[in-house]
Amino acid sequence: MNMLAVLRDASYFFTHNLAAIARLCLPLIVLEGLLLQQVSAQVPGESATLWRLLAGLLFYPLYSAALILFLDARSQGQHPSARNLLAASLRLWPSFALLAGLNTLAVLLGASLFVLPGLWLMVKLAFAEYLLVLRGLSPLKALHKSFEMSSGYFWPMLGCILIVMLPLWLLDGWSQSSSTIADNPLASLLLDCTSRFLQLFSSVVLFRLFMLRSSQADGE
Repeated sequence: MNMLAVLRDASYFFTHNLAAIARLCLPLIVLEGLLLQQVSAQVPGESATLWRLLAGLLFYPLYSAALILFLDARSQGQHPSARNLLAASLRLWPSFALLAGLNTLAVLLGASLFVLPGLWLMVKLAFAEYLLVLRGLSPLKALHKSFEMSSGYFWPMLGCILIVMLPLWLLDGWSQSSSTIADNPLASLLLDCTSRFLQLFSSVVLFRLFMLRSSQADGE
């Protein structure tokens, strides 16, 4: 599994389908950003983090499932409409939201022990969303199967995730610590939505990894 080839192929796909991905996902990302902003303003203290996670489960499963379906369709040369993709993602919302909640809980628990267990779980569970959406597995079976599929491919997967996500994590950390950004709701919203949209590139990278791993598993 050539990490640089995966990143190159994902970059080519993302840039050449940028407008379609923006039309599909960006409206929901903006709505998510507005809701999260309201939650942060209305809920004080540490409880805001929990409520932000719960609020994120309203929108994240919708645009993430729609993006995965879009990636799968485009890989087969199809051009589905955004309406059909969102309708399909809406039907998947209950199981995807449950999966996203379990995934987030597992990673947070791992991170609370130390950073490395959280990263390890993030990699081991990275294929679960694709297994649920494209293979029709239940949330628990998708998590279990993701553990199996990622065996032997931990380091290439970790490398791809860190190359894509580390700059965005640093950007998020800077924006949260900057009083100038925090005191400007519009700038905070724009930066948050930009970061979330760019994080979609990680979904494209992971989809490419998932397809390569699936092909190898079929060959075996």
